[in-house]
Amino acid sequence: MKTLRQVLALCGLMLALMGTVYAQEADVGLVQQLSGEVTYSGGKARAYMKMRQGDRYSLSAGAQLRVVYFRNGRQETWRGPAVFRSGIEHGDALSGTVYEVANLPLDVPQKIQRIPDLIQMARLGGVTVRGLQPKQRPNPEQQAEIAAARATYVDLRRRLPQEDITPELYLFTVLQDYLLYAEMQTLVDEMLQRQPADPEAQQLAEWVKTSIARSR
Repeated sequence: MKTLRQVLALCGLMLALMGTVYAQEADVGLVQQLSGEVTYSGGKARAYMKMRQGDRYSLSAGAQLRVVYFRNGRQETWRGPAVFRSGIEHGDALSGTVYEVANLPLDVPQKIQRIPDLIQMARLGGVTVRGLQPKQRPNPEQQAEIAAARATYVDLRRRLPQEDITPELYLFTVLQDYLLYAEMQTLVDEMLQRQPADPEAQQLAEWVKTSIARSR
């Protein structure tokens, strides 16, 4: 009996440790934009990388980092020098303080968390990534979904800083589901006007251009 209790206790401990590891590695948000020198637990931070719970981000003087959390839509802008650790719903400051906070509609982070996969698809020259197969042309119910997304885009564009391309990325993911290339072209043009040096926006723009040419 004692041996059985020990085995059960050991199993419980292993399950608890597995749960802790899983929680630490779970994706909790997305890096939307950065400038300057920003590092994190795994090396050099980059735009559109997913954040995991417990990641530690360090911003040098003059650097800026904008992130969004999937669970609650909290968008944070940090300016260096600062160090913070990513939680489930917000960053925990280790030095410095968060510079700016905005609250996005919950469906926005749920949509834009697909952006890394869309960028990968663009890099592969349009090869469809598993889980991103386009849907058929929209039916009336889906047209209502697209109309709602356009309305959300207008609201986001009104609220967020001019250089923030979150509204365009959000609507882009919705339009991509239905291969609405003409409107996607307008969006990537808008992205490049706001962030002309953004390499990922450039890749999405090239992918849309190529997709339009193929569809003719």
